[in-house]
Amino acid sequence: MSTIALAAADSVTMLRRSLLHQLRYPGLTGFVIGIPVVLLLLFVYVFGGTLGAGLPGGSAGSTDQQYLAYVVPGILLIGVAGIATGASIGIAKDMTEGIIARFRSMAISRGAVLTGHVLGNTIQGMLCLVAVLAVAMLMGFRPTAGPLGWLGLAGVFALICLAISWLSVALGMVAGSVESASNLPMFLTLLPFLGSGFVPTASMPAWLRVFADVQPFTPFIETVRALLFGTDPGLNGWLTLAWCVAIGAGGWLWARALYVRKSVR
Repeated sequence: MSTIALAAADSVTMLRRSLLHQLRYPGLTGFVIGIPVVLLLLFVYVFGGTLGAGLPGGSAGSTDQQYLAYVVPGILLIGVAGIATGASIGIAKDMTEGIIARFRSMAISRGAVLTGHVLGNTIQGMLCLVAVLAVAMLMGFRPTAGPLGWLGLAGVFALICLAISWLSVALGMVAGSVESASNLPMFLTLLPFLGSGFVPTASMPAWLRVFADVQPFTPFIETVRALLFGTDPGLNGWLTLAWCVAIGAGGWLWARALYVRKSVR
């Protein structure tokens, strides 16, 4: 069996381990899914009427349903930010509880341990996507995407989850403890709020609008919004791809370097 095939087989084994941990400790998965659902209910039913009036074409008579259609993509990206915490905590536990030392004594590909965490959290992110969309549809959300749009949405969302998970794994490895690993990815949760997830960036002060337009979560949100409603993402689609490659590759290189360095201690 080739080196690549062995690494792939080891990655599948580590993915199975990650999924078993999620089944045995469902609280974190429930938290990752529950927080976006609670935020969806809060923003639509409590703030929806007021915030909806500020949307393009909105008015004082705007309904919760109009704001629901706008806010769902931002809530979905909140879910992506949520899986970052799980990825960071998971690898930090491995690095601090001694299991890595045991893996070093076994014929296991070094990269497989990291890949298992990343793939497991990507699957968790896809579950969050399904759960939030299901709740949104029960609330009256009616996307107009066709089959290709839904396929594109799944692919883009998986790519975003994959990139964010690699960054989060690196953050978990650089953290000195599980507690600090749970805090390091918190800045990712703020980015959807500082983008176009809840209000258009045009409504923000000029200095904040500059940041909102260039940070990665704004093209992420706009691409998801376009795919949900069957429109062309345009430049935002290419920006999403570029950001995912940059974040994913940077996170992978950083995590790999940290893992190799810490594995030889």
